[in-house]
Amino acid sequence: MAASVIVFDHPLSPYGQKVKIALMEKGVAFDAPLPGNIGSGNTGGDFARVSPRGEVPALVDGEVAVFDSTVILEYIEDRWPEPPLLPALPAERARVRMLEEAMDTHFEAITWGMSEIRNFGRANGALAEAMLAKAGEQIADWYRWLEAQLGDRPWFNGAAFGWGDLSVVPYVNGASGFGHRPAQGSRLAEWLARANQRQSVAACAKAAAAVGFDSAAVSLEAVRQAMEQGLFKREYRDHRLEWMVKTGGIEIVQAGLAKGNIRFIDPFPV
Repeated sequence: MAASVIVFDHPLSPYGQKVKIALMEKGVAFDAPLPGNIGSGNTGGDFARVSPRGEVPALVDGEVAVFDSTVILEYIEDRWPEPPLLPALPAERARVRMLEEAMDTHFEAITWGMSEIRNFGRANGALAEAMLAKAGEQIADWYRWLEAQLGDRPWFNGAAFGWGDLSVVPYVNGASGFGHRPAQGSRLAEWLARANQRQSVAACAKAAAAVGFDSAAVSLEAVRQAMEQGLFKREYRDHRLEWMVKTGGIEIVQAGLAKGNIRFIDPFPV
């Protein structure tokens, strides 16, 4: 029997992983279909109706449709308040929300940019090497910040796993997949090991591995050919564009615009 909650998702999306972890932690059953033509910039059907940006995740709960991972998390917390994922105190809630914002809009851009270079071939040679080296330095800096944010807490959320943790773990796992793991013996590394033992996190990691760029499910050559033809358009939203420019990839942006294989958000259809 199909679940009443639908999460349009791609398993590699850290934004989608946040939402799925939250639902699993609350015991809410859901289906997670992969939208057709995802990444092409030309989506349609129910997905286009509920996600005017053409991005995952988008949640459908009966007659309710919500897009944007943070807004979806807020909806989940309101709709299914038990067990709570946000801390009880207002100051602590603000703290983990700021943590989520930093990961969504700063850290995500780094791993996304690394994927653009390594998996999608946006740069090669000296430019690729220089940008990937800078990305590694940036991740190391963010890991130091995360270590300070964690402090002596067992979880980013506080005493128990919650919003703060599910907002961090998909991104750190993504960086680890590129070979940038937290330093062995650090509090951040110990936290990551505990987080990955949770059933919700492990399920997302397993789904991502099944469709990852190293899996048999993906033909990188086919994707790159489609991108060269402008049939596969990557979204260069604000923080991603910033990363490309500040990390030395402005020529990548210019080439993508010329080839028509990057996109920006258009006004939503009526």
